[in-house]
Amino acid sequence: MIHHAAYFQLKPEVDAAGLEELVRTSRSLLLKIPEVLSVRSGRNIDPSCQWQFYFSIEVDSLEKLRITLDDAHHLKLLEKWIKPKTMAEFSMTYELDPSKNLKHS
Repeated sequence: MIHHAAYFQLKPEVDAAGLEELVRTSRSLLLKIPEVLSVRSGRNIDPSCQWQFYFSIEVDSLEKLRITLDDAHHLKLLEKWIKPKTMAEFSMTYELDPSKNLKHS
């Protein structure tokens, strides 16, 4: 299982309504991609943090992540919604280990 998280710094002119639109739109567009198993998106509750918006997705494999990142819905999210409202970003990708029971660790 692969977990991909992307963090974004908003442009100063983006207000609360613009941030809420990013949260809602990212969920709706990313859930349209067949390879995506789950989506999370949200706003940072710490107003002093520079990374005010994030989304994360989970997919079965690195190949499915590549397909997802090239999917038209993901590209539309980036070009139409995220790039016009953000000025910096970074992302991280993790491989999750489903073989270990983490409940009792």
